[in-house]
Order: sequence, then structure tokens, then C-alpha cells
Amino acid sequence: MSKADDIQKRTDVFAVETARFCRTIPLSAHTQRIVAQLVAAGTSVGANYRAARRARSHAEFTAKIGIVAEEADEAEYWYRLIVELELGSKATAARLRQEASELMKIFGASAARARSNRAK
Repeated sequence: MSKADDIQKRTDVFAVETARFCRTIPLSAHTQRIVAQLVAAGTSVGANYRAARRARSHAEFTAKIGIVAEEADEAEYWYRLIVELELGSKATAARLRQEASELMKIFGASAARARSNRAK
């Protein structure tokens, strides 16, 4: 398995764990939007990484990997908010927030490298 395959698997696990975590949060007027936003961001990380891997050009890859970094950053934001609002399991939310942060760093570095390579 390649490193890219390993990262794809990691994003897939993150998406599944995010969706499962969100099912544990009771929906109300104030949690419904937070949960929807988190599910969208958490699942978009893997979906957009998959699209980046299938990019037809370096420019397309650069744009898509930047989106992956943004989605991971957004997921980290929603997890931080969930921890602060004490929604769901605090330990699970903190663990998934850390994973979102790590994914954001991985894809942020990849996006920066791709932009740098494009400029050369």
C-alpha cells in the first residue's frame, strides 16, 4: 500500500468516525447546524482527497488539495466548538479534533508544496 493509499484510508476512517460521533449528539435548534456542518466537513476531507488524487493536471491537484486542507481546518473548528459546548463525548470529540488538526497539517503542507512546485 502506498503512502497516498494510507492517507486515503485515514481520511475514510475520519469520515466514518465523524459521522458516527455526530449521531450521538441530540439534535436541537442550536445543534442541528453544527452537526450538519461537521458531517459535511468531516466527510469532505476524504472525498476531496480522492478527487485530488485523480486530478488531471498539477493545477487541478493544487486547487483540490487546498480544498482538502480547508475542509480539515473547518472540521477542526467544529470539533473545537463541540468540545466547548460540551456536546457528545468530550474524549471522542477531543480525539477527533486532534485528528482533524493533524490532517490539516498534512494537507496544508502538501498544498504549500504543490503551490511552490507550480511556481517553479
